[in-house]
Amino acid sequence: MTDLVLHIHSSPAEIDAKAWNDLLALQPNPSPFMRHEYLAALHESESATPESGWTAAFVTLRRGKRLEGACPVYVKDHSYGEYVFDWAWANAYEQHGLKYYPKALVAVPFTPVPGARLLARDAKSRTLMVHGLVQWCKQEELSSLHLLFGADEDIAACAEAGLMLRHTVQFHWTNTEPGYPNFDAFLASLSHDKRKKIRQERRKVADAGVSFRWSRGADISTADWDFFYRCYARTYREHGNAPYLTRDFFRCMADTLPEAWVLFVAERAGKPIATSLIALSAAAENGASGIDAPVAAYGRYWGALERVDCLHFDACYYQPLQWCIDNGVSRFEGGAQGEHKMARALMPVKTTSAHWLAHPSFADAVERFLEREGAGIENYMDHLGERSPFKAS
Repeated sequence: MTDLVLHIHSSPAEIDAKAWNDLLALQPNPSPFMRHEYLAALHESESATPESGWTAAFVTLRRGKRLEGACPVYVKDHSYGEYVFDWAWANAYEQHGLKYYPKALVAVPFTPVPGARLLARDAKSRTLMVHGLVQWCKQEELSSLHLLFGADEDIAACAEAGLMLRHTVQFHWTNTEPGYPNFDAFLASLSHDKRKKIRQERRKVADAGVSFRWSRGADISTADWDFFYRCYARTYREHGNAPYLTRDFFRCMADTLPEAWVLFVAERAGKPIATSLIALSAAAENGASGIDAPVAAYGRYWGALERVDCLHFDACYYQPLQWCIDNGVSRFEGGAQGEHKMARALMPVKTTSAHWLAHPSFADAVERFLEREGAGIENYMDHLGERSPFKAS
């Protein structure tokens, strides 16, 4: 018996923002993407709503009025915007005359950033949430439950509850203690060919007459946000897709979570031609929104109106890395996939998701598949480890 009660909410607006953020600040790996302001903006801007296939069903765990646990949950009728791909699973269901959608997702929409998903005061509350989520999925007759890019504590709770684990690879840069004093010192740590290539790429951008400026937090002007969105939307449309996030989403960010963003603007002859946007996370002990102590940065979005050789590399990697070094940021996460990032000193990191499937036979088949895939991931990590861009120690 327990006095903890599970509640389902149809909108993040139904949950007290301070209580949610206070719970997030207790987690070992908080990120700005799990803040109430970020999740509420996705909903209020109509970026993640039932109309776009993201029906909120947020979970809270309470003891009386006290919030003991919480997590973002979405009921989905597609698999877009997730970055842990289960299209083959959905196709297999369809081929056997079964419905894979709707399914339940514990994740941040459109955001493949590892970190806390099950916000809990202790391990018991975290495990109770997992069991409660599985039971709720059964009651709602959902095909499956998926927790994406979870923290170690989340994955441990899911494994204890019998969920299957799946691994993927991302690429992260680390500014190890005592930290690089400047960008040249960072370059000096690389092998000769990698160092030479980066300098050549940055020289091409400079020789094309391109320079950069950056703004942080409230210093990002409305005009810069407008220009950024123009570039962001153009990049998506050039790849044949509509942008996931609306302009109103970034307007919400400027209003409610400005401290979480740094914007780089590339200019030529005084005219802006490209932008890149990174997000910041602060130390848990300082609160997840502290502006003065960023400990991690996350490469998020970029776009350009003009084509300049190597501009993408400079805007998305070298400018953010130089900013991280200058501001004492210890980690830069480059997002999902991208083996080419190793040439820019972003090293492979294994990320984990957890999965529960209601259909026993499909659950058995997926478990066998994940065993084979997991062995392949381990071999892939070993292979990548042999290709370090750094000098031999």
